[in-house]
Amino acid sequence: MAHPKSFTYSLCFFLSVILCSFVASATDVSYDGRAITIDGKRRILQSGSIHYPRSTPQMWPDLIRKSKEGGLDAIETYVFWNAHEPVRREYDFTGNLDLVRFLKTVQEEGLYAVLRIGPYVCAEWNYGGLPVWLHNLPNCQIRTANDVFMNEMKNFTTLIVDMMKKEKLFASQGGPIIIAQIENEYGNVESYYGDAGKAYINWCANFAESLNIGVPWIMCQQKDAPASMINTCNGWYCDTFKPSNPNTPKMWTENWTGWFKSWGGLDPLRTAEDVAFAVARFFQYGGTFQNYYMYHGGTNFDRTAASYITTSYDYDAPLDEYGHLNQPKWGHLKELHEVLKSMEHVLTYGNITTTELGNSLSTTVFATNESSGCIFGNANNSVDATITFQGKTHTIPAWSVSILPDCKEEAYNTAKVNTQTTIKVKSVNKAEDELQSLQWSWRPEKIHTELLGKGEVVANRLMEQKEAANDASDYLWYMTSVQISKDDPVLIGNMTLRINETGYILHAYVNGEHVGSQWAKYNVFNYVFEKPITLVPGVNTISLLSATVGFPNYGGGFEDIKTGIVGPVELVGQSGDETVIKNLSERKWSYKVGLHGMKDQLFSSASRKWSVEGLPVNRTMTWYKTTFKAPLGTEPVVVDLQGLGKGNAWVNGHSIGRYWPSYLAQTDGCSLQACDYRGTYDNNKCVFNCGKPTQRWYHIPRSFLQDDENTLVLFEEFGGNPSYVNFQTIRVGTICANAYENHTLKLACQGRPISAIKFASFGNPEGTCGSFRKGTCDSTTALSILQKECVGKESCSIDVSESMFGYTTCGDIMKRLAVEAVC
Repeated sequence: MAHPKSFTYSLCFFLSVILCSFVASATDVSYDGRAITIDGKRRILQSGSIHYPRSTPQMWPDLIRKSKEGGLDAIETYVFWNAHEPVRREYDFTGNLDLVRFLKTVQEEGLYAVLRIGPYVCAEWNYGGLPVWLHNLPNCQIRTANDVFMNEMKNFTTLIVDMMKKEKLFASQGGPIIIAQIENEYGNVESYYGDAGKAYINWCANFAESLNIGVPWIMCQQKDAPASMINTCNGWYCDTFKPSNPNTPKMWTENWTGWFKSWGGLDPLRTAEDVAFAVARFFQYGGTFQNYYMYHGGTNFDRTAASYITTSYDYDAPLDEYGHLNQPKWGHLKELHEVLKSMEHVLTYGNITTTELGNSLSTTVFATNESSGCIFGNANNSVDATITFQGKTHTIPAWSVSILPDCKEEAYNTAKVNTQTTIKVKSVNKAEDELQSLQWSWRPEKIHTELLGKGEVVANRLMEQKEAANDASDYLWYMTSVQISKDDPVLIGNMTLRINETGYILHAYVNGEHVGSQWAKYNVFNYVFEKPITLVPGVNTISLLSATVGFPNYGGGFEDIKTGIVGPVELVGQSGDETVIKNLSERKWSYKVGLHGMKDQLFSSASRKWSVEGLPVNRTMTWYKTTFKAPLGTEPVVVDLQGLGKGNAWVNGHSIGRYWPSYLAQTDGCSLQACDYRGTYDNNKCVFNCGKPTQRWYHIPRSFLQDDENTLVLFEEFGGNPSYVNFQTIRVGTICANAYENHTLKLACQGRPISAIKFASFGNPEGTCGSFRKGTCDSTTALSILQKECVGKESCSIDVSESMFGYTTCGDIMKRLAVEAVC
């Protein structure tokens, strides 16, 4: 993409030092075709997504503070309709659903907020954030021009807006919210809904405008956004994006810093170099606002994850699932933000001249009468480029962007990482020796009532699971009885039970005996279950337990994807070439939602009806309970559930989500070498963890723990061994860096002192973290200087230069400092 050769681009960066100025009085927020304008000044904003339900209120101040330290100006969040209105007209804004408290915490830290009300959010969240009860409203069709749906959406959105107004949280009232969003990525699916989709998006815009919130509205991925809306971009790269309305600014609402994980999927990694490249290119080509999705991912507590999405939502974000800095990504982006802000005046008021040099190489000059700044881009994915600009030679590595605040000296290059890399380690719980001290009790999940066929709802058909269970539980029993006479043709020989299932998990019982279980794979949810059974003359009971692992969340018509046992359900008799099929689909079926243990709240009750004798292992449908002491210190806590099958876990009554360590990640497709940041990224490019548990470690927020005794309760669905369960903490163990000359390197152990320097070399060191080695030239003082400056301190800053480390024999090459330190 090429800019016009020269044009005036007047924008104003939003500096962190003035962030608090807007909270005392009303702030005028608008846009003028170039940028978001705040109190008469055009501003460029760096933002990051943090979803309040995926963390706890106790974590919010630290997460938001670290976001600000990383150079962000705003925090972006979705609003989760199904979490706040789980039952129609019954609302919940308590605990980690306290949206007002979250936004006030953002404001207290001096940051703006972007509120993506939606209220459809996608977000790898159950049913895309829509409440499942919508599915069961008569004549309701979701996300289209349907009066029933639009009335419900209007009710919830108005509720949120009125709540924000009451608390004076819009910038027009002196609050932090400078931008709001209506709907979400609808342009990706609009064609599915046809003319009704177009009518719906126009209705959304008119409705949003009628709410008079005093700040701009956005619609992401909406090329045909009405004139009153700002169309924005989501994706890995948005430098070539142009808003459909030339009178609106160029905004990037989702810069994907990583990717989510599915059960059976691999661990994705997006390098710091590539994320920085995408950001720098975006601003080189006229960007105004960019938001990291995610800046902190967090945890899918309880049943909030969408279909087959893991409990961890770490997302390889700059702040990891536990709130630690994910280095080098956090630090590399922080340095990018700093250098961009150092160019505030020239970037926002300068004339812009972009020259395309061929072979994906470009130069952009931002010039005022007083000064100029430059951004050079090389989008070639393999060839470094050398250019001469204003009489000086510059080398731009492949797939990188160089930023020169004075058009003379490079201050930042996206491919040159000068921040530390942290390697985290897990430590055993020093409060007690778990492997020896955890004492387990257990209870079976009662299933005898279901086997009698007594349920809460009866129908002469197979009901879809959203219809019958209304998202009250993952689990739904389908039960029927069959009268078989001695001469029934189906008894001709071998017999099987055959079921078409989309549940995604099925456990089948015939006459009280478990005959088999089966489950789907991610994105392939339809399958046929067929197992041998034995029926007897007379009455036979068939009880089928269907289990979902979250509902679909994305795509045109995702709300209509069937879940549960859709049928047919058949008895198949086979003798030689003769086959007899008895279809049970339209018989009288009885339905029961949930499990006894969950209805009895075994995860939080003080019931004494737990057995301590004969602890069973590898037993399906079993409850386990133990007590433990909270790990010492303040470091994040995880529980290791390797050895278990699949189920749900609670700590002191708090759900920490679904677990499934027995689901191993696929065995092929892993990256065998370190990721090459060069070239277009997608979520299949750099992936790891082949053949290992998709997720073994599960986050327990410190706020869930008590000082004395804590209780862990597991519902084990598939069968496993709780004896291996143990609690550990996560901390930074090793820090490494490979910083370039003429930069300042900061080393930090994130709350712990640096205990030793294992390696240090200034010159042309080789290797990677854990296997550094000296190159052909080296300063002899590097190790002793690092030991003196850093050991015993939580952090230290080192000037990477010959003036610090002394002369080397490296000549004119760009020298580097390689360090490996122990925390």
